Amino acid sequence: MEKITSIEQFEQVKQGENIVFEFTANWCPDCRFLYMFFSEVIEENKDFTFYKVDRDEFIDLCGELDIYGIPSFVAFNKGEEIGRYVNKDRKTKEQVEEFLEGLRR
Repeated sequence: MEKITSIEQFEQVKQGENIVFEFTANWCPDCRFLYMFFSEVIEENKDFTFYKVDRDEFIDLCGELDIYGIPSFVAFNKGEEIGRYVNKDRKTKEQVEEFLEGLRR
């Protein structure tokens, strides 16, 4: 999964089709919990392209998007937000998969 390195890159990437941004931080234990299964989620959902956004590096962007808890996910298609799973709770593989399935409807 590619890491976003600039606001310009974020703005450009979100114009693509079926883009999912994972908002995370290295110090976050609930974010690290995702690492146990997230590569499987990516492999099983090839119709989405996933990008990692470090909350600490992009705190202003998180504020603009109303992301105040991590790990969180925001999905875009051609620049339009199509879904979000934003809260501060730990997320299971099943919950992430359910979120992604909801984006397909």
